This record gives sequence, structure tokens and C-alpha cells, in this order.
Amino acid sequence: MGRFALGMFDERGFEQTTLEDIARGLGIGRRTLFRYFASKNDMVWGDFDGVLRRLRGELAIRSPDAPLMDALRDAVIASNTYPDEALPELRTRMTLITTVPALQAHSMLRYAAWRGVVAQFAAERLGASAEDLVPRSLGYAALAASTAAFTHWVEHPREDLLTLLDRAYRLLAAGFDPARFQR
Repeated sequence: MGRFALGMFDERGFEQTTLEDIARGLGIGRRTLFRYFASKNDMVWGDFDGVLRRLRGELAIRSPDAPLMDALRDAVIASNTYPDEALPELRTRMTLITTVPALQAHSMLRYAAWRGVVAQFAAERLGASAEDLVPRSLGYAALAASTAAFTHWVEHPREDLLTLLDRAYRLLAAGFDPARFQR
């Protein structure tokens, strides 16, 4: 269902595609569509709870002895590793999320949850609260690094997403100090 909606959004545009269009194309009623998705925006995001579970799982298996930023980078990369055949759909999803104003506004809710997962991980590692400045800052910074990597990947289809994520997190860990970061 979500894949079908993504295809329609990609073909017609997000704003131009109505819920009625999607329901009709699927051969179901609009009410049935709402049993699966709370809103049109949620169709683009897909199973975001699964994304959060995957990130939590990857963070949980990192060695407690690994440096915080290395553990975070490795977990983000692992949680964003997809089979090659899933990449076109992911690119469509991320293109919509990064370019459609209505989806960008909706993303604030989703990204808050993602930042919370990172902040909780950092808090546990640091013996702090997720609401403390350092874990919270790391949640925001990690989201910025991930968003930058995904946006660059959408704009440059020949580049590798995992390489971009790795580079963005290495830049973050190095404090964006060119002298400390090898390209």
C-alpha cells in the first residue's frame, strides 16, 4: 500500500495526489486506507517505528567499551543498510521528505523521536539524563549529520549512502576540524 502511494507521489507529485486517488488505485475505500495510515504524510514515512526499533537495536549491540561517537556512527550506518533493490524506494521516500514542505513540517515529529533514541543512548553511556545538554545536543547533531548525508545522497544518485553517512559522522566526531579529518 505504501509502495503504491509512493509511486503515485513520485509520478504525480505529493500535493497533487489525493487520498481518493490512492484508495481508488488500490481498489479500497478511503476509510480502509486510514486503517493502515493515520495520514497522507505517514504513507511517505512508511514504518518509521521500525526504523526506530532498528536503530535502538543497533545501538544496543555496540560494545560499551567503544568510543561513543564510533558506536553511534556504526549503529547509524548499520541501521541504514538496505538491500540494493530497496534503495530506489528509499530514494523516492527521502526525495519527498527533503523537498515537500508539508512533509518537512511533519518530519519534525518523526525526527524528535529519532533524536530521542540517540539522546537516550548517549545519556546511558554518559550516566546522564536524555534531557541533559550533552545527550540532547548529540541527538540534534546526529540528526543533522544524517539529514545532510541523506539530502546529499538524494541530490547525487551515484554516491553511496553508507559512505556519506560514515563521512558525515566522522566529520561530526572530529568537530569539523579539517586538520583532524581525513577525506
